Amino acid sequence: MSEKNRDGKRTARERLAAEREKQKAAERRRRGLIVGASVVCVLGLAAVIGVVAANAGKDDGGDNAGPVVAPSGANGEDSLVIPVGESGARSTLTVWEDFRCPACKSFESTYRSTIHELTDAGQLKVEYRLATIIDGNMGGSGSRTAANAAACAQDAGKFVEYHDVLFAEQPPETDDAFARTDKLIELAGKVDGLDTPAFRTCVEDGTHGAWVDKSAQAFNKGGFSGTPTVLLNGQNIYRDQTMTPAKLKQQVQEAAKG
Repeated sequence: MSEKNRDGKRTARERLAAEREKQKAAERRRRGLIVGASVVCVLGLAAVIGVVAANAGKDDGGDNAGPVVAPSGANGEDSLVIPVGESGARSTLTVWEDFRCPACKSFESTYRSTIHELTDAGQLKVEYRLATIIDGNMGGSGSRTAANAAACAQDAGKFVEYHDVLFAEQPPETDDAFARTDKLIELAGKVDGLDTPAFRTCVEDGTHGAWVDKSAQAFNKGGFSGTPTVLLNGQNIYRDQTMTPAKLKQQVQEAAKG
């Protein structure tokens, strides 16, 4: 074999060896990238879990929500019910509502006068229970802040009147106006005798905020599909497509006759 051929074969072997070394180096880099990406993914997942856990704490009122202070006259399990009407009435209407909820406003607009008529006649007692689902769905804190203000109105013996004002003056669902305590105090001016220093302090300090959180938790645990949830003697009448104010009145009056 000539010297020229031997040099050619040696050069080819060297090129092949160099190419193999390049491939090994590329493989090592690829493995390093995979490991690095895996670490990033794990850290990212941990961060997401941390955020979810933090938000879950916020939804439940957190550990810093303060003491649970029920409004005056609240009753039921954990004192989460605001009662209206004669306690001896034969029919009980349980109403879960959110002051930011448009469907709740629609229900109130349709049934309010009938409910007032039946409670005034001593034929119906109403158990108002407060939820804050719009805060969770849309963001903000208006549901919670308005519910606290309503509880403050209950302390003053003005719950029904203020409850009706809040729904009559309800802002658009995307407008978190009820998060502003000055707005809630302004609306209290529409209820005779409600805008007092005691009411203002209760609203501004969020006196019943932890109680509202507990009520919201009870709603979530109740398995309800949304607000309003309206139960007549335990039966969900809001889902009854045939229900009307006249039909509700008839059922309550028949029950009152025994």
